Amino acid sequence: MTQPTMRMEPNAGLAGQEMAKKESQGLAILRRLLQNKAAMAGGIILLLFIIVAILAPVIAPYSYSSMDPLHKFLSPSAGHLFGTDEYGRDIFTRILYGARFSLTLGIGATLISTVIGVILGAVAGYFGGRVDYLLMRFMDIFQSVPIILMTICMSAAFGTGLFNTILAMGLGGMAGPVRLLRATIMSMRTQEYLEASTAINCKRITIILKHVLPNAISPVIVFATMSVGMVIIGAAGLSFIGLGVQPPTPEWGAMLVGATKYLRHYPYMVMFPGAMIAITVLAVNMFGDGLRDAMDPKLKD
Repeated sequence: MTQPTMRMEPNAGLAGQEMAKKESQGLAILRRLLQNKAAMAGGIILLLFIIVAILAPVIAPYSYSSMDPLHKFLSPSAGHLFGTDEYGRDIFTRILYGARFSLTLGIGATLISTVIGVILGAVAGYFGGRVDYLLMRFMDIFQSVPIILMTICMSAAFGTGLFNTILAMGLGGMAGPVRLLRATIMSMRTQEYLEASTAINCKRITIILKHVLPNAISPVIVFATMSVGMVIIGAAGLSFIGLGVQPPTPEWGAMLVGATKYLRHYPYMVMFPGAMIAITVLAVNMFGDGLRDAMDPKLKD
């Protein structure tokens, strides 16, 4: 009696090999990232800030908006770890809640700029020709205006507030991901697997989503990671000129701006929100550098 033989489709074998290759590449990237002590330190700091932002209502000893005029300008003490501000509000509580607004601002604006950049960059890089020319000329016009001025104009047009600031910062920073992804895809257009996909009449949207983006997205991920810190600094600059997030919202940039007038007599009011911004930006940059080295070891200094 003959045993039935199992037939394996060639495509199934190729798909399995491709999946195994992608999995091994992902594990290699993760291993290199875990071996980078600076990246891990930055990642742990960011994780702690995220946990603090989530648990702020539980950790905070006071309400971030409650005022106590009888206890204003108190120096750091056991009752008020970071002191109180000009309205008697506990600065430690406002720092905890400020992590929510600052991280939401940095991550939200980066997501907007990255999503728009990926869409436009993929279209320009893959199709080329007139589509690429029109999109790049638009980006040239867009980038001819300094990014801080562009963001100021958008923020003034949209208005102040957290959501409007996220939108303004996100739209203002979209040119970087567009050009980065376009350049990466342009260098891939002659690859054999793309020519093979075109030869077997794969839909263009399928080629872009399944073959182009997975192989070109790594530089954009690194760029987006390092953009979070830049957005937080930019938002603090907007708050300084009266745009962006406004008091009494406890965003670190807005707190820093509101405390500058008391710098000479009460320096702690500036020191703590400024330190939070500096530590966050440093942690983001450390993690971003490590992620860049993990995804492409050839770029390691």
